[in-house]
Amino acid sequence: MFDVYAFATPNSVKVTIALEELGFPYTLHGVNVHKGEQKTPEFLALNPNGKVPVLVETNEARRMFVLAESAAILVFLAEKTGELLPAAGQARARVFEQLFFHASGLSPAFGQSGFFQRFAATPEPIALERFSTEANRTLHVLDTVLAKSWFVAGGEFTIADIAHFGWLWRRGFPNITLDDTPHVARWYADIESRPAVQRVIARIEALVPQD
Repeated sequence: MFDVYAFATPNSVKVTIALEELGFPYTLHGVNVHKGEQKTPEFLALNPNGKVPVLVETNEARRMFVLAESAAILVFLAEKTGELLPAAGQARARVFEQLFFHASGLSPAFGQSGFFQRFAATPEPIALERFSTEANRTLHVLDTVLAKSWFVAGGEFTIADIAHFGWLWRRGFPNITLDDTPHVARWYADIESRPAVQRVIARIEALVPQD
């Protein structure tokens, strides 16, 4: 059985989509990052880095395995089933290529761009320009990839698509649009229409308190 500690964040949605796509039962626990619940002693005992999501697997002997970092969780879940991640060779390498591109490029660029636009009291113009430009650049890199293949790592839906979807789902945070990236727009609409993705978005968005 899996427990997922999450909120309506780009990284949280990735893990829950993987669980739904793979058919794993799980219990979703809301961690309201707006209220700082990810910094409580109870949560830090699960993830000292103080970030969602966290996956907890409890086996029949009641032994717990706790895993943080969304990309690591995606790989862990895929390898449990042999699905959403090729077993070997070039196809597997392409998935990891996109996972690393997301973790080192698109994700931090989107996150930093959104932070400086929304939360910096006196944002430095150079920071705004740097991260906004980088966010758009990485989006166009992804568009180039999707001009050549239906999914981001080739012809099959994989955990690499799930990883990228998380931040594209929250693209409003850094004020990114898909107007100039038609291949990303096509891909995004295709992923968003998947039943598992629709179920997850509804569950994740329900974690946000309605004032």
